[in-house]
Amino acid sequence: MTTKFDELLEQFHAYLASVDDALVRDAVAGIAWDMPARELEPHPLGCLRHLDRATELARPDAKPLVLLLAERRNDLRWGQTYSKADLGEAFIDNYAWLEVFGTRGHFTNDEVAAGLLILGPDIVYPDHHHVAEEIYIPLTSGTEWRMGESGFRRRAAGEVVHHASNVNHAMRTGIEPLLALYIWRGGPLAAKSTITGTVAQGRG
Repeated sequence: MTTKFDELLEQFHAYLASVDDALVRDAVAGIAWDMPARELEPHPLGCLRHLDRATELARPDAKPLVLLLAERRNDLRWGQTYSKADLGEAFIDNYAWLEVFGTRGHFTNDEVAAGLLILGPDIVYPDHHHVAEEIYIPLTSGTEWRMGESGFRRRAAGEVVHHASNVNHAMRTGIEPLLALYIWRGGPLAAKSTITGTVAQGRG
C-alpha cells in the first residue's frame, strides 16, 4: 500500500545511501526498508519555522530531502521528548524531532529508529546520554558538538557524528539552526535521554 509519506522515506533512504562512511553503510545495510506505514495525526510545532533557513543552508546532496521535509512539514507528526520544566521555554520553542521510522514513526521498525532533529539558533542541547547507539549527520553547518570529556568541536554538514551507548554528548548552535539526520540502534528506541548538563553550559 502506498502512502503520502513514501516519498519522504525514499528520499531519506537515498540520502543515507549516498553517504560515504563505513558506519553509515553498516547501519543502512541492516535496515529492512520495506516497512509498514503507521497512521499518525499531524503535529506541527513552532520551531518548524527554522526549516526555511535549513533549506537554504543544506548541501546539494541533502537538498531534495530537506525541501520535501519543508514542503510537507505540517502533515508530519513532530515530537518533543522534553518539557519546559526540563530544559526551559527557549529550548522547547526551538526544538523538535521527527521519527521517520521506528517504534513511534510514520513507518514501523522495532529494530532501528531514524529521523530528523531541529534546533534553532543559539540553543544548547545539554550533556545527555542514552543506551541506544546514535549516529548523527548534520545537514546544516555551524553547530558545535561534544562527546565525553572533550570540548566542543564545530562539525560540517555531511560529517558523521557517532555517539556510543551511554556516552555523554551535547550540541550547541550558533547564528544558524541545526537540521540533522539521526539513527538510533542497539537500545530502547523510545527511551528518554538522561540529562546530565544544563542548558546554560558551554556558552561563550
